[in-house]
Amino acid sequence: MKGQSIVHASLTSMKNKFARSTGLKVGVAFILGATLAGGIATAVTPPVAAVKACVDNKTQAMFLAVNGVCTKSRSLVDLGTGGISVKAIAAAVTPSVVSINVVTATGSGTGSGSIIRTNATSSYILTNNHVVESAAAGGTITVEFNNGNLAVATIVGRDTTYDLAVVKVQTGNLPVIQFGDSSQLSIGDPVVAIGSPLGLASTVTSGIVSALNRPVTTGSVGAESYIDAIQTDAAINPGNSGGALLDAQGRIVGVNSAIATLTSGGQSGSIGLGFSIPINEAKRIALEIINTGTSTRPVLGVFFDTTFTGFGAKILRLSPGEGADQAGIPAGAVITTIDGVRIPDQVSAIVRIRSYAPGAVTSVGVTLVDGTTKVFKVTLGSAPSN
Repeated sequence: MKGQSIVHASLTSMKNKFARSTGLKVGVAFILGATLAGGIATAVTPPVAAVKACVDNKTQAMFLAVNGVCTKSRSLVDLGTGGISVKAIAAAVTPSVVSINVVTATGSGTGSGSIIRTNATSSYILTNNHVVESAAAGGTITVEFNNGNLAVATIVGRDTTYDLAVVKVQTGNLPVIQFGDSSQLSIGDPVVAIGSPLGLASTVTSGIVSALNRPVTTGSVGAESYIDAIQTDAAINPGNSGGALLDAQGRIVGVNSAIATLTSGGQSGSIGLGFSIPINEAKRIALEIINTGTSTRPVLGVFFDTTFTGFGAKILRLSPGEGADQAGIPAGAVITTIDGVRIPDQVSAIVRIRSYAPGAVTSVGVTLVDGTTKVFKVTLGSAPSN
């Protein structure tokens, strides 16, 4: 595919890189084959003022209260002052998060999802691709709602590049989760995770944002999904995949997707290292899938040198006519920053680029072959996601 950047990194090499960067002398295995490299931090912002919300008495959907007043059909709840009311958020948002059970000829599995759109007859649910991909070629997807009701779901579309999918149920007028803004998160912000770990529906845990812009990959070699992840210590376990990560106002800011473990094989429980897809990325993909059945990804237009071991992502060659070529970035240059964010390796470069929407303008800092540095303005192209 034109402009496609392909990176092949073994799980072992990524484990070693993680161990060196953290000082841990242990192996690292990620649920569903996730790997981790690099990271970036931002300053903690001051606490926000008290936030009040209105919960619909019938649907339990939550809305921000205007001037602290609700209509007669909604009840006022206080989401806390400078902190978070997990009880209020759980009561308001749990009806918008579902359990997903997939059964195929080769086995079964469970996951989670969030209701993001509804009308009188049907509703759309956002989840991870890896939750439902086994049913793409045949099988049954069953959604269980908070009240115990069941509905058969069909796949609307899948995006393996971002590990996201949208499924549809023929059940209408469901409580829809409210979208937050993941770009406004800071380290230390309180968050709540809701999902179905190990099939235990409507499980609620809480924690903080531990880090931002963590480059995480999930999936098998050659079929990786790249995530510019939110890291959290809120307990996330197998089965939480596709569930909601919520901010202090009960708005979804991430799609829980992977965890790290200290075991060398198999799956184990949370050790406080969970990773979520930022909702700003997930929302764009989900709406594209709902509206067109397919989704897109941004394209820098470079192929990386996978043998390069220094700091940064070395460009092996360019895709003619794509963004990097048009901006004048030469082959052999090493990308070290993207919009001021340090890029320690090629995985970090791919993850960072894919955090943008096609058509976005980015500042790409490189070290040229002669050792000088330069920043290029690049307009990202567009390509169909896998």
